[in-house]
Amino acid sequence: MARKIRIPATKYPVERFTLGNGLRVVLAPDRSAPVVGVAAVYDVGIRSEPQGRTGFAHLFEHLMFQGSANLEKLAHFRHVQGAGGTFNGSTHLDYTDYYETLPSNALERALFLEADRMRGPRLTEENLRNQVDVVKEEIRVNVLNRPYGGFPWLKLPPVMFDTFPNAHDGYGSFDDLESATVADAAGFFERYYAGGNAVLTVAGDLDVDDCRRLVERHFGDVPKRPAPKRPDFAEPDLTAERRASYPDPLAPLPAVAAAWRVPDPVTDFAGYLPYVVLAEVLTDGDAARLQQRLVLRDRTVTTVGGYLGFMGEPFEVRDPTALLLQAHLPPGGDVEKVLRAVDEELDRLATGGTSRGELARVQARMATHLLRDTDAVLGRALRMAVLEQQRGAPELINDLPRLIGEVTEEQIRAAAAALRPDRRAAIEVVPGGRP
Repeated sequence: MARKIRIPATKYPVERFTLGNGLRVVLAPDRSAPVVGVAAVYDVGIRSEPQGRTGFAHLFEHLMFQGSANLEKLAHFRHVQGAGGTFNGSTHLDYTDYYETLPSNALERALFLEADRMRGPRLTEENLRNQVDVVKEEIRVNVLNRPYGGFPWLKLPPVMFDTFPNAHDGYGSFDDLESATVADAAGFFERYYAGGNAVLTVAGDLDVDDCRRLVERHFGDVPKRPAPKRPDFAEPDLTAERRASYPDPLAPLPAVAAAWRVPDPVTDFAGYLPYVVLAEVLTDGDAARLQQRLVLRDRTVTTVGGYLGFMGEPFEVRDPTALLLQAHLPPGGDVEKVLRAVDEELDRLATGGTSRGELARVQARMATHLLRDTDAVLGRALRMAVLEQQRGAPELINDLPRLIGEVTEEQIRAAAAALRPDRRAAIEVVPGGRP
């Protein structure tokens, strides 16, 4: 009999309301420390950018820091850091976020700053050209001049998917970035950066009534614009294995990544969760299945990892998405042997299930990570914002550890059985530039 574990629960309070301009607001008070986390999340990401403008969602994220309706360039930085806070933004497949952590007495400052750029960033030719150069340098540092740059999150989607939204390079090509215009940026803002296409979350040391008044004061007069209809990004599952390889002149060792489609993480959350747990059963910790088999026993790989979603965000992604495994091999390593061993271990799980205590150990570790990720107010604000945006359920943050703990042995076996070779896409890195 599988051993059950007791998962500690969180009870973060959630208050929700919607402004007249469509902005959805989530407040999560926690008076335990004089700190607040503020997150503004827009329902636009890499999948939303138009053909001929690869990398544009990320480029626009940069432009949102180059001054706003009433503030000059770098003013956002100065006002947040001057209050003792930190800030950033990031672009994802399905959303773009902007966020601050501040002492709670600077909450109104953060709300003013986010509302001001929601009214409009400073979209000038100078700012655009400058940020195109910044993004190009980021691509050089993170992809072009780095071993395994873009592996596998940029290299595997075009093998697995056929449509532009799912398959294209989210960092962008230099040609597309350089041809972007201020008119493109203005159109992108007008279409996607409406209040009705955004969620604002504040977590931490706040009074709900006071915070609501501040939100209404600063965001209430942001002009109302309709939220765009989200396109259908659906693609059929694979019916035959897809394989590709590419040379990496900077890579010292071969590598391989494989991915399988999984159930819709929003509309079939119950069917999706077993795959989230399965990835950890396979790869997390020295006792994990593939660690034991590939790293410690066969020594066919030097490292192996597994996760859900091409950006490793199991609870912040929409369909289509995938379970990914990736491994680095020793010199002269045999990719075919590694993939055969993965298939064998999946078959063993599908037929024999997990060993005594194996599933409970993995679930306890996963619950610990979930609790730790949202212990800080900013982690809480960001996750609640995306849960509201994609599911209309920010309170799900309290249930995730418990739901992970309720995944059963039978569900793990069924998920493992579904990861067949004929549903797999795989990409191989050939080191040293050899063809």
